[in-house]
Amino acid sequence: MIYVENLTKYFGDFCAVDQINFDIQKGEILGLLGPNGAGKTTTLRMLTGFLKPTSGTVRVKDYTIDEHSLEIKALLGYLPESAPLYHDMLAFDYLSYVANIRKIEKDEKTRRLRQLGDLCGINEVMHKPISQLSKGYKQRVGLAHAMMNDPEILVLDEPTSGLDPNQIVEIRDIIKEIGKTKTIIISTHILPEVEATCDRVVILNQGKIAADGTTETLRQGARGESVINVSISGANLESVKTELGSIEQVLAIEEALDRKAEDDTALHVRLSCTSASDLRADIYRKIKQTDWILLEFYQEVQSLENIFRQLTKEN
Repeated sequence: MIYVENLTKYFGDFCAVDQINFDIQKGEILGLLGPNGAGKTTTLRMLTGFLKPTSGTVRVKDYTIDEHSLEIKALLGYLPESAPLYHDMLAFDYLSYVANIRKIEKDEKTRRLRQLGDLCGINEVMHKPISQLSKGYKQRVGLAHAMMNDPEILVLDEPTSGLDPNQIVEIRDIIKEIGKTKTIIISTHILPEVEATCDRVVILNQGKIAADGTTETLRQGARGESVINVSISGANLESVKTELGSIEQVLAIEEALDRKAEDDTALHVRLSCTSASDLRADIYRKIKQTDWILLEFYQEVQSLENIFRQLTKEN
């Protein structure tokens, strides 16, 4: 549905986005991640026609951003990081004003305002000035604005920035509900939100794509070591290092003191292994040959946060 081809943007001599390529399928929720200055907002602004690319192109359906920017904008709903609201207006009056700009007929406008009030959870604040609303409700009003024309594609730039945990969960639920019928692109720094909401992740770093795939695909392809945690009774650290350290792919064994309680007599160790391959069968066979009692045994799951750091910490 959306095709980004060699998209590039220079500001003077500075390259903010450097020849990126990716596709977004209809009905997909895509998370766009990256550290500050990675090019996320610049990319979103080019996707929505607010910035003209230096080179490359964006296609939405059969439209190109160079030749059909108005047609593409008619398909989009865009919520920037700071929702552009008129704070001296009542929430209802503001959304009614937006509906008028969108040339929505009177009967359809009434139906649409009720629908958005229910969807975004803002019915109880429709009579209040926007200036008196919490940031969470302001974001919801901004989301209703972006959804006013019932767009096929919704673009959200940091939709949960500055919200408290309860508000984040509420916005997440709204996005997941909208995602049942829309294609959504979300730029965010909150990694758990990506895991909970998005079907796919594109990670940007220094204007280039560092990774593209589902969170599970990124975990499987992550660089670095895997870590296996073992808790044993009846063993000391030296004997564990001798026995389990003989397994070829085990790089290091260290005691996990942070996992030990005051009255805990078990030995807790972390095994660093050369790759993401699962060595638990080999470790179990080694332990089985001893008289140790195995109390706990699991491989740490590579978190999206660790993957993000691995892919963006260079430079």
